[in-house]
Amino acid sequence: MEFGNGTGASLSEGPQIVVAGRRWATRSEVLARNGMAATSQPLATQVAVDVLKKGGTAVDGAIAANAMLGLVEPVSCGIGGDLFALVWDAGASTFSGLNGSGRSPHSLELAELKRRGLDRLPSRGPLSVSVPGCVDGWYALHSRFGRLPMEQLLAPTVEYARQGFPVSEVIAGDWEKSVAIHGKWPGFLETFTLKGRAPRVGEVFANPRLAATLERIGRSGREAFYQGEIPRRIEAYFKELGGFLSARDLADHRSEWVEPVATDYRGYRVWQLPPNGQGIAVLQMLNLLEAYDIASMGFGTTDHIHHFVEAKKLVFEDRARFYADPAFNQIPVRQLISMAYANERRKLLDSDEAGKSFDAGNPALGAGDTVYLTVADAAGNMVSLIQSNFMGMGSGMTPEGLGFMLQNRGELFTLEEGHFNCYEPHKRPFHTIIPGFVTRKGRPVLSFGVMGGDFQALGQVQVLLNLIDFGMNLQEAGDAPRINHNGSSSPTGDRMTDGGVVELERGFSRESVDGLVRRGHRVTRNAGPFGGYQAIGFDPDCRVYRGASESRKDGQAAGY
Repeated sequence: MEFGNGTGASLSEGPQIVVAGRRWATRSEVLARNGMAATSQPLATQVAVDVLKKGGTAVDGAIAANAMLGLVEPVSCGIGGDLFALVWDAGASTFSGLNGSGRSPHSLELAELKRRGLDRLPSRGPLSVSVPGCVDGWYALHSRFGRLPMEQLLAPTVEYARQGFPVSEVIAGDWEKSVAIHGKWPGFLETFTLKGRAPRVGEVFANPRLAATLERIGRSGREAFYQGEIPRRIEAYFKELGGFLSARDLADHRSEWVEPVATDYRGYRVWQLPPNGQGIAVLQMLNLLEAYDIASMGFGTTDHIHHFVEAKKLVFEDRARFYADPAFNQIPVRQLISMAYANERRKLLDSDEAGKSFDAGNPALGAGDTVYLTVADAAGNMVSLIQSNFMGMGSGMTPEGLGFMLQNRGELFTLEEGHFNCYEPHKRPFHTIIPGFVTRKGRPVLSFGVMGGDFQALGQVQVLLNLIDFGMNLQEAGDAPRINHNGSSSPTGDRMTDGGVVELERGFSRESVDGLVRRGHRVTRNAGPFGGYQAIGFDPDCRVYRGASESRKDGQAAGY
């Protein structure tokens, strides 16, 4: 196996759960030969495995799992949100990348937002909505990599939506918080509550409205969602609330196949999608960190945390300035992920002192809540897929009778004129959701992702350091305590002036924290939890899959 040959040694206080001698692992890896699925909810994982057993491809399993997650985990995702995917085609030994994110309304102009006196887009409500790209993303993936009929892939979710499912623990907690936030918007209480309250752990919840919508999509194709009755009902709903999303906006939507980009880190090739997402932040951080002997620092030490946080600060300045819709700006992606650029930027990283503020670089000189899932099939195909309604359940906009809420991704535009990510009609906002993938010597070894908004880039880098530098296995790499940094400059216009705050989950030593404070960091202990992780590793020699699903979510990895 490519990963997990080290000890996973770390610094900590308090009792540890030790599995197979691995300090942070909450359970062992899941092993299987014929196929694997890892999602944030067990019913979705089981649906994916069932699809694989029936001869479905990895993409078939991913679509079925994603549909199921929209039902059982509506606090994070659904057909009102967007989708991104990386697909490994084993037969062709090639990668494909799909950007399934939607655009802003045609009819909403920046001048109208300014006229309303807004200095930023609201977090919820009709102005926060962009076109949902999930369903078109499913059909784009299916047309290229699917095998089973779409109606068959959606059928398990349709059945569970009609009959009901028991609500799991983490999701129930998030659901309860969402009712207080979204309850004022028309359609929400009727769709997502039991007589005005969130379903509790173990209670059975049904969504017959969603069942009818998915049945129509499965029977009639993507056009059922982007043309006809559903768009008309969405447009009427928004008109009543003073919004701008229209049937035309949905009819004009198409996903985009994009070329994945990559960098090398200690012999591994790490793959991401280019902007409008934040995936290249992972590559930029790895380029900065490769010059340091991370392994000898030791997991959880002051040196490890300090260098990780300072690299993040530098990269997030570029993220704040350059990451946006490439259809509206010339994004210098190749320069940003080059090692020459990293070498120049690294000169700003002080190994002994925390930086309070940085400027974005000039790469031209060298030449933005979520579910993540991954599925692999018997032929060696693998898909890394991430899908989200963004913050919480989304915008609160729940059109009557359709069974889903629309995303609030529009909040991630800035209203600063001249900025790469400034709001414009029919433009894709900056996105935080990113699927990840790793190859070695031209062969796939890891499909993975970490949920959690801005944290996703930080989470992916930490998982890779845990695997490659600290020798953890797939499960331990996700269970190990995490580092967050809050307060960086952002694509929405915020600026870091005070160095931000380092936030540490439970498990880091007092010695490490004291060392960070001496270097000028502000530190919050016992924070989080941060993110949610799923992964499938592949041993190309033995042809065995390894699955992992971390303990911060309700998820499961399973194979056959």
